[in-house]
Amino acid sequence: MDILVSGFQLLEGPVWHAHLGLMFADANKGGAYLLDHKGKVTTVFEHRRGIGGMAWHERGGLVISGRNIAYKGPDAAGTVVLLANDPDHGLVGFNDLTTDSMGRIYVGALGFLPTETHLSGVGGSQKGAPLFLIELDGSVRQVYPDIKLSNGMGFSADGRRLYHADSGDRTVYVYDVDPDGGLGNRRAFATTPQGLPDGLAVATDESVWVGVAHAGQVVVFESNGKLRSRIDFPVPMVTSLCFGGDDMRDVFVASGSDGSGRLDAGTIFRLRSDVPGITVAPARVKLKAV
Repeated sequence: MDILVSGFQLLEGPVWHAHLGLMFADANKGGAYLLDHKGKVTTVFEHRRGIGGMAWHERGGLVISGRNIAYKGPDAAGTVVLLANDPDHGLVGFNDLTTDSMGRIYVGALGFLPTETHLSGVGGSQKGAPLFLIELDGSVRQVYPDIKLSNGMGFSADGRRLYHADSGDRTVYVYDVDPDGGLGNRRAFATTPQGLPDGLAVATDESVWVGVAHAGQVVVFESNGKLRSRIDFPVPMVTSLCFGGDDMRDVFVASGSDGSGRLDAGTIFRLRSDVPGITVAPARVKLKAV
């Protein structure tokens, strides 16, 4: 286990780019950062807080979550909103997201702001929110109506299953994916008795790697949902992870400061996996305002 960079507050949304390196965000402090192949960290953009998920776009910029789903990139004068929040109808913001092989975006909405109080007290009366699909033409539709606290998502190698962590009931679910992108046959895949399942990634052998917030762990599940292994970390707030590196066998794990007794314990760790991860396709949704 290597420590690549530290000194942040709450790191989220790690995403790998073969040529540029690792992008990640600080949800509390704000901003997105790039850790390049030489280990240098640069600020990509400042201020934006609440980012829970990011994806590269084929146009060269990033799709990011937070108060809305937006694109930020070199070919846009400002922020291009792909999906707006709607507090009057219970959509206060958005959390983790992923893309399918076509470049469509799946993103979980939030029915409440996931403060530390909410995160440590899940299972109460918090309002859930839908899971959305942003189509290639930019249109949006709901693909599941009610997620308690939407978090990490990842597709199987053949794209026929979507794994999705719902921190609100400590369960990773799996859906069957229809050819048109719709989801069906939702069922429990695995649970995390300690902590909350947060970000996740899928390997080419169909194992599912899950960061467990408040437990300081990454747990690895077999394709049938049985526990393969558990990896312990020196900080309790393990938030998310992704595969990357030249051979896609590096596992980059993001963490936050909560429970560490510090405000700057947010760290990017690197592990090595015996199997490579599945490459996540860039987003290809239309950017109507660009």
